[in-house]
Amino acid sequence: MSRPRPTTNSTRFTLGVVALTWAIAYAVALVAQSVAISVAGWAGEPSSTWPTSVTALSAVLLWIAFLVALSVVSRRFGSGRFAEDFSLSFRLTDLVGLPIGVVTQLALVPALYWPLRHIWPDTFDSDVLSQRAQELWDRADGVWVVVLVAVVVIGAPLVEETVYRGYVQQALHGRLDDLFAVVLSAAFFAAIHLRPVEFPGLFLFGLIVGVCYQRTGRLGLGIAVHLAFNAVGLLLVA
Repeated sequence: MSRPRPTTNSTRFTLGVVALTWAIAYAVALVAQSVAISVAGWAGEPSSTWPTSVTALSAVLLWIAFLVALSVVSRRFGSGRFAEDFSLSFRLTDLVGLPIGVVTQLALVPALYWPLRHIWPDTFDSDVLSQRAQELWDRADGVWVVVLVAVVVIGAPLVEETVYRGYVQQALHGRLDDLFAVVLSAAFFAAIHLRPVEFPGLFLFGLIVGVCYQRTGRLGLGIAVHLAFNAVGLLLVA
C-alpha cells in the first residue's frame, strides 16, 4: 500500500511523543472520570449500571483530556493549526464512507465472527457481542436517547478518528511501512476498548478506517465510515 501523498506531520510527531501524550491524557481522564463518578454517587458501581448521564459525562471527560493533549502537541510540535496537523478535513466524496460503514457493520463483521461463533459458540455468542451496546440503549430514555446518539454516532467517530488515525497512525506512518502502520494502529484501537470479545470486529473495523486514512491522507472518509458503523450498531439493538 502507498499513500497518494505523505501525511503532513508524519516526521513531527515521534512515537515517543505520541506514547507519552497518550498515556498522560488517558491517566488524566481516568482521574477526572473517577472524581466525576464519585460526585455523581456511582463510585464502585460497574459501568453497565451507570445511567446515560454518567456514561456520557465519562466519555466527554475522556475526549476533553485527549483533545487538550493533542492541542498542546499541535502547538509544540506541529503548525499550531489543529485541523491541519491531524488531517481533520472533509470532502463531499467522503460521504462514500457511509455505505462502507453500513456494509462493514452488517456484512463484514458478521462474516468475521461466523467461524469464531462456530468454534467458540459461548464466547462469541451474538448476545454477548451486542451486550454493551444493548445495555447502553436499554438505560437511555427520553432526552437521554438523543444524548446517547450524539455521543456514539457523532462524538466518538470525531474524537477517536482524530486520536487513533490522525495522531497515532500518522506517527506510525512516519516510522514504519504503511501496512504495519495500519495494522498496529488498528490493533491498538481494538485493544483500548478493553473487551476481548469485541477485539476481532474492532480490529477489522480499524483496518478499514486505517486504510481510508492511508489512502486519502485525511480523516473525512474514516469519520463517515465510523459514523455509519456506530449508527447501524445502535439501530441493531434499538
